[in-house]
Amino acid sequence: MVKNQIEKRGIKNPAVIQAMQKVKRHLFVPGNLQSFAYADYPLPIGENQTISQPYIVALMTELAEINPSDKALEIGTGSGYQAAILAELCQSVYTIEINPVLAERAKGLLNELGYRNIFCKTGDGYQGWSDNGPFDVILVTCAPLVIPDSLIRQLNDNGRMVIPVGPADNQNLVVYRKIDNHLKSERIIPVRFVPMVDEAGQVY
Repeated sequence: MVKNQIEKRGIKNPAVIQAMQKVKRHLFVPGNLQSFAYADYPLPIGENQTISQPYIVALMTELAEINPSDKALEIGTGSGYQAAILAELCQSVYTIEINPVLAERAKGLLNELGYRNIFCKTGDGYQGWSDNGPFDVILVTCAPLVIPDSLIRQLNDNGRMVIPVGPADNQNLVVYRKIDNHLKSERIIPVRFVPMVDEAGQVY
């Protein structure tokens, strides 16, 4: 997976590559799909949600330019796989999942795997996690129609946010950098993520 799907497609950060090699992706997918865990496409994880394809996980992680001392916020815990990758690279990861079934499942698995620097919360990711902010890195694995102001406020100066933005038929992966409290954006590639929703299932 790492050699053919990630390195060959341009991921170069050695720490990201090492984290992708270390974290066992098959542990984060349903048992009947584990034989497909290392294929280059997303997989269903229940509750109408998916685990992103390995290349997208690696790309978003590399784009975040993570330092070992960073504190990261992840919106959309899902299976917990992206949180585990982040936890290999930075000091602490705060991850929020709006679906309580997925949130509890991911929390249990991450604890079982020994991640003590991941802090899980069931809640509305659109609001972020202000009690533990600001964050050096914010990584969002669901797509709002516009970037949430609450996440901008919780991003440290010199921080990076990697987020898919837009409706389902016109999403782009965007990197925002906060420099002197101003945002600079860079559009990366077209993507397709599940929408960011509130607790009533309405798309933000």
